[in-house]
Amino acid sequence: MQATVTSQVEFNGVGLHSGVPATLRILPALPGRGLVFRRSDLDPATADIPARWDLVKQSPLCTKLVNAHGVSVSTVEHVMAALVGCGIHNATIEVDGPEIPILDGSSAAFVRGILSKGIRKMNAPLRAMRLIETVEVSKGEAWARLVPHDTLLIEFQIEFEDAAIGEQRKLLNMSNGSFVRELSNSRTFCRKADVDAMRANGLALGGTLENAVVVDGAEVLSPGGLRHRDEAVRHKMLDALGDLGMAGMPILGHYQGFRAGHALTNDLLRAVFATPNAFEVIECNAEIAARLPGAGVHWGEIPEVA
Repeated sequence: MQATVTSQVEFNGVGLHSGVPATLRILPALPGRGLVFRRSDLDPATADIPARWDLVKQSPLCTKLVNAHGVSVSTVEHVMAALVGCGIHNATIEVDGPEIPILDGSSAAFVRGILSKGIRKMNAPLRAMRLIETVEVSKGEAWARLVPHDTLLIEFQIEFEDAAIGEQRKLLNMSNGSFVRELSNSRTFCRKADVDAMRANGLALGGTLENAVVVDGAEVLSPGGLRHRDEAVRHKMLDALGDLGMAGMPILGHYQGFRAGHALTNDLLRAVFATPNAFEVIECNAEIAARLPGAGVHWGEIPEVA
């Protein structure tokens, strides 16, 4: 069955890149609505932006959606990961500005808000995309692929010169509450040199040591250090789940990424949809639904550190 939030959830913060204050509300939606962003500060006739792979305007720093009217909303990946990871299929995500608030740089606050209000099951069938053939995309040394599997696996590998990150690799089955337990509180991360360069170019204006893990060589500059020894690769997996949510339905397949980012994951979805024989859309029975992200998730699965 499809699911939505039980009642409105509200969040306040600033955009990571713009520094602009914003209020975000997640609202219940009818079956079949899907996940749709709405710019509540603009004309209602043009304000809706479906969370869809073909509306992504690719950016190396975040995931940005733009509708046919040119209305946009950026840095949607963390709230998307929370919605997908909690098993929410229909919701309207209202925001009164051009960028989703960054909060603590993870999905933890969004997850807490969703689970505090509850998840409502809907009397409507749920469809999923099941991979039949492997699809792969690459750019330079980076690559991403989707391989057939009976549930959603996410596997990621990163390599950074900074000793505080280094080489990290992780594989997780996203069934049930795995996202909430293992990934939801992992924060976005960056190198101090990159932060300095971005600010010099008018970016990362809302970034602080409180909403991102900033590293400088072997040193972690953010207060309290890391939440997980491998927090960086966990966050990349969080981003991937949010970006895969742009498929518009749950995915049954094994996602593998090496040095991949938002743009490459979007390239992967575009390649999948351009290859109709690579997947089939199925109606989920109870057995399949029980293996999807968010199935049976509950408050007790939220990490204490979040």
